[in-house]
Amino acid sequence: MAAYNPEEQENIEELKSWWNTYGTLVIVVVAAFVTGIGGTQAWNYYQRQQVEQAAELYDSLLQVQGSGDPKKIGDAAGLLMEGFSGSGYASRAALISAKASLDGGDLQTAKGRLQWVLDNSKEDELKDLVRLHLASILLDEKKYDEALRLLETGHGESFDGLYADLKGDVLTAAGKATEARAAYQMALAKMGGKGTYHSIVQIKLDAL
Repeated sequence: MAAYNPEEQENIEELKSWWNTYGTLVIVVVAAFVTGIGGTQAWNYYQRQQVEQAAELYDSLLQVQGSGDPKKIGDAAGLLMEGFSGSGYASRAALISAKASLDGGDLQTAKGRLQWVLDNSKEDELKDLVRLHLASILLDEKKYDEALRLLETGHGESFDGLYADLKGDVLTAAGKATEARAAYQMALAKMGGKGTYHSIVQIKLDAL
């Protein structure tokens, strides 16, 4: 057995005393650190797997989209929406399904898909675009108040002209010519320039 001088023995005794007091805490902290590293790696792996699976399902949806069958497209989109609702793939799948339903004359399903994007998407610009599509459907259904509520929702500045233009269409259909005129004037001001769309809005304003 090794012999220690008095100073070494004192240091050893102090170390033992410290370990008796804090040893358990050290073990817990180290274990938590190691577990945290492992947990982070496992989580990153899980996230990568989720993205890859969502991408594969989206590719399958694009293939089914060529069939033009709203039911098949809706079923394929539903897999993404249910299993990967937080991904950008799911929101785009819902849009593809909404368009297929709209082309097939199924307004209710189309509206449901668009509303799903509003409720689940984390992309503000995508939601701004979806409100325009949904408001257009509501306009066709003559649900003017609902359409206006959507169009009065906060949105990105780049959409100001489009929102004002569609708002003018809704107000015109609702027989509110004065308010429609103001909306079209706002649309023209936000669009600027003399593009084709600008000319179309000007024609609608002149017609009032």
